[in-house]
Amino acid sequence: MSIRISPSVIPPVSTALSNGQGVHQRQKKTALLRLRYTILVGIIVSILFPMAIRQVTTGIPFFQATQYNTALGGTFALILGVLGYRRLHIFPGISAGSYIFISLTTTFAVLAVTFFMMRIDYSRLQFLSSYVLSLAAYLYINQKVALRGRLRVGVVPSAKTLDLPLFENVDWLLLEAQNEKNGTPEPLDAVVVDLRADHDDFWDAQITRYALRATPVYHFKQVIEQLSGRVEIEHLSENTLGSLNPNDVYLKIKSIFDISIASILLVLLLPVMVLTALLVKLDSPGPAIFRQKRMGYRGQPFTIYKMRTMRVNVPGKPASDDEALQSAMTQVSDPRITRFGQFLRRSRLDELPQLLNIVKGEMSLIGPRPEALPLSQWYEAEIPFYHYRHLIKPGVTGWAQINQGHVTDVADVREKLHLDFYYVKNLSFWLDVLICVRTLRTMVSGNGAR
Repeated sequence: MSIRISPSVIPPVSTALSNGQGVHQRQKKTALLRLRYTILVGIIVSILFPMAIRQVTTGIPFFQATQYNTALGGTFALILGVLGYRRLHIFPGISAGSYIFISLTTTFAVLAVTFFMMRIDYSRLQFLSSYVLSLAAYLYINQKVALRGRLRVGVVPSAKTLDLPLFENVDWLLLEAQNEKNGTPEPLDAVVVDLRADHDDFWDAQITRYALRATPVYHFKQVIEQLSGRVEIEHLSENTLGSLNPNDVYLKIKSIFDISIASILLVLLLPVMVLTALLVKLDSPGPAIFRQKRMGYRGQPFTIYKMRTMRVNVPGKPASDDEALQSAMTQVSDPRITRFGQFLRRSRLDELPQLLNIVKGEMSLIGPRPEALPLSQWYEAEIPFYHYRHLIKPGVTGWAQINQGHVTDVADVREKLHLDFYYVKNLSFWLDVLICVRTLRTMVSGNGAR
């Protein structure tokens, strides 16, 4: 009798797949890759070395206040940065050097703001040295010791695992019962299996043997989600254990952070917004601010604010449902977009008024993009589980935006929905940091705008 194993009992996919180590490389894994040694090397190179150099060159006592404060703060920033880049590491679409840079820059920037806001004395030169040396040290360790190799992932044969999608740096190796019975198993980084399928007695026992040999065993859907950055929903039962319910504690903290940052940005960017509004008025007749009803948090409509980028429709008879739907869609090279509107869309400056939506609690800085009411109602009728994207507040930018850009076709929206589900399921501080960094890159390049 075959035993079905619940996917909820297996460890996170990041345990093995995000290590980026081919099995032949991992067998040669040095102590530098262990967390405690990684942090120890960082403290010696990035914290103690600048302290020693400063003491030798200036004669300042080793535990003088500014030096001590800088070293203590730098140690906290370094430890959090190391933990952060190991966490960032699990998200697809980001290179090793990038997640090291993002994580350490974030933690050291927070430290600098803390020093400034609390008026703590610190050495700017020592602080900068610690930051630069920590980046150099971990980039070197990653380059020389932890280079990403091809992953060898064994596949237990079943109906749903025989057609796995191809991914860069992953080799799917179909496991054969005869080889396993002969005691000559392939050296593997992980094993993928359909844990809901009925396997024969041999494979039930063999899956247990893999786990006992410390070879991670994953449900095939978890691996695909981790490698693709998408979460597909085929049956409502897949959410009965709350796998898509976001972290309520983090959402509350995120909401406070959103409102605080948006309030500050509204004050700082007010001159930019006023100037942009004047240029919009000069470029074409009509109001500077565009207002539109969109579907928001928990399915509640709200009015979104944007800088107007399109020509104003001529008043006439009320639009039909089809006309309202077409009007809500922005097509490639849409003729309604004004000259200045093209620039605003590429630079994302048209989104600035949404800071007011954030302050009002209707939106977040990061989350699924809110759709116009006619579009949202159409998608809900065409795409099962579309309404699950309203589990969290809509955002100015999000995981789908940085990976796919603007889309309107149902097939593309279905793909966008899978990206939104991935964000909801993996909601975390570090994923938000990654989205912020990649959004800034998008703003510079203009990719994904229409």
